[in-house]
Amino acid sequence: MTVLIVEDERSLSHELEIYLTKHSYNCDVAFNGKTATEKIFVNNYDFVLLDVNLPDINGFEILKECKKQNVESAIIMLTARGEVNDKIMGLELGADDYLAKPFSLPELNARMQAILRRKHGLKNIVIKINEFDMDVQNRTVTANGNLVNLTKKEFDLLHYLTLNKNRVLTRVQLTEHIWGDVMEDDYDSNYIDVHIKNLRKKLAGSGNADFIETVRGIGYRVNLQE
Repeated sequence: MTVLIVEDERSLSHELEIYLTKHSYNCDVAFNGKTATEKIFVNNYDFVLLDVNLPDINGFEILKECKKQNVESAIIMLTARGEVNDKIMGLELGADDYLAKPFSLPELNARMQAILRRKHGLKNIVIKINEFDMDVQNRTVTANGNLVNLTKKEFDLLHYLTLNKNRVLTRVQLTEHIWGDVMEDDYDSNYIDVHIKNLRKKLAGSGNADFIETVRGIGYRVNLQE
């Protein structure tokens, strides 16, 4: 998952980046509103953590513009302003959540995971994929109680494909959301295919991996019944 951290307090920004990277997010950082808007409208982030009190542009104004431009990123407002009216304003403008500083980093991660579940219609942290159980919190996949030993990227690929089940994802989309910033020339490389091949092989050792479909010339799709 990709995250843009928009925070002018550099120590907090660095702390967020370290914590979220350790929890397998790909982080990008902006220290002011101008840089943030440039990044938001060029990149397709899964999350934007948006400070309200930026030095040049108010975070609420950036939020308004994101909604006007139909930006799909989930937006969590971060602010030292804990007044109820500010929270109401942020949520009414379309923010997905609102956290007042100081906040707990595990709580932030839990709220991000809750937003993902809401967005993709999931009811709990364990996703059922035929005979496989994907535990998102502990980042494990099991089949009949036996652990399937996936690498970090293999787990991230399966997770992202499963969140977007029955939808074709291009290699570019998978690259952006799993690897983050990648040079344009890398889009033509076959490392996505190599990771998918390895993922299928490991899953097939414990069950049926045919639910991962190759869509010729485009990318991949996880086929699951609703």
